[in-house]
Amino acid sequence: MAMGLMSQLLLLASSLSRSNQFCDAGTSSKLLIKGGTVVNAHHQQVADVYVEDGIIVSIKSTIMVGDEVTVIDATGKFVMPGGTDPHTHLEFEFMGTETVDGFFGGQAAALAGGTTMHIDFVIPRKGSLTAGIEAYEKKARKSCMDYGFHIAITKWDETMSREMELMVKEKGTNSFKFFMAYKGALMINDEFLLEGFKKCKSLGALAMVHAENGDAVDEGQKKNYRTWNNCFICFYEPHQLEGEATARAIHLADFVNTPLYVVHVMSIDAMEEIAKARKSGQRVIGEPVASGLALDESWLWHPDFETAAKQVMSPPIRKRGHDKALQASLSTGVLVPFTTLQLVGTDRCAFNSTQKALGIDDFQKIPNGVNGIEERMHLVWDIMVESVQISVTDYVRLTSTNGSDADIIILNPNSSFEITAKSHHSKLDTNGKVEVTIAGGRVVWENNELKVAHGTGRYIKMPPFSYLSDGIDKKGCLLSKLPPSPSGESQIQHLKSF
Repeated sequence: MAMGLMSQLLLLASSLSRSNQFCDAGTSSKLLIKGGTVVNAHHQQVADVYVEDGIIVSIKSTIMVGDEVTVIDATGKFVMPGGTDPHTHLEFEFMGTETVDGFFGGQAAALAGGTTMHIDFVIPRKGSLTAGIEAYEKKARKSCMDYGFHIAITKWDETMSREMELMVKEKGTNSFKFFMAYKGALMINDEFLLEGFKKCKSLGALAMVHAENGDAVDEGQKKNYRTWNNCFICFYEPHQLEGEATARAIHLADFVNTPLYVVHVMSIDAMEEIAKARKSGQRVIGEPVASGLALDESWLWHPDFETAAKQVMSPPIRKRGHDKALQASLSTGVLVPFTTLQLVGTDRCAFNSTQKALGIDDFQKIPNGVNGIEERMHLVWDIMVESVQISVTDYVRLTSTNGSDADIIILNPNSSFEITAKSHHSKLDTNGKVEVTIAGGRVVWENNELKVAHGTGRYIKMPPFSYLSDGIDKKGCLLSKLPPSPSGESQIQHLKSF
């Protein structure tokens, strides 16, 4: 795959809103997928798959059906679970503008690329989690595929603590994201991060971090404000700052003894901190994103502002070498008995060229974010499976979840295609194509045609105390070994005097 074409992953056209790309959703309740190689995270076999009323009811070597059943021939192709993108920002108000994709358009793009479930980030409204999730519930009414919510925590007080409990018990969320970057906007300090981690543990929720040293990044931005020459981002967000913040978050999570999820891992530095923690037995999940696996920072040095600005995200795309290391961290082998990073997201946060141009005179005002919700499944296949870095079953493990719901893709490993801005959906030459996407038992993508409808998506509640919490207290907690702090004294203040 030519890297020049791969760079066009970051074309920000949102032309899925064109009406001629959508058809009425299919209504067949009975479906037979015949003769494909059925793959899950642990096994693969040639078999037929029978779906009825949105549920996979049978997988056998041969299944006979009547004329009322729609039959799809999958001979020579892979039949897999639909993809899950764990990191998206649809209809997200950020840096004075809003991402170009609404829930319907962004989800339709996802379905065209084989992703049938995504988890979006709810941002508080005026400091309120309740107001934030209500706003996102309204945005998501037009959804055409399954979705869930993470919740961002951007400050800390007793009200926030109580609202976190409400989100878990009444709204079906089980994950909270803490920003260690974006000083003056979303960033919280270590004292509040520690309090948030403690609350996550008590609720059985997963703590997530955007790991960068926000103070140092802010200082770097100010220093380099006058020196920008289209190679801006690599100066004020160096990879060492991502590694430092990742290590700090890991140590604080270990101190509290709570699981930790590090979003958009972009550097070797962060990856190595996660590997060290996992090797020691700490429960840390690392999430690389499609752009970090596929690209390097050379595009940030492009003399054309529009081309360079398309690549701007945070943490930034790194120098060549980080991409290869991130790829290797997803595979296992004799020398690497476990994967350092566990799943691939996108950090879908797409802005068009007009929006990116808000920063043409001040690089700090370029809206941070790239696309990828449609490209992720194809990119991971092309980069990781075609290069024999991972197996087909590993591919399912990295991109999908397993279940009995009929969210299925049919991928043709022998098909090559070019995605273009005109037909989109971005631009790259790639091997392996998702030819059919089935969501909830309905064919929603076939013959390069989308068949989706507003309001057919479902909100998926996620319970607390997942497998990551199982038995975690057996390890013991550094925090529990300290004597109780005096009444009214914060934990940080108490530690300083201990």
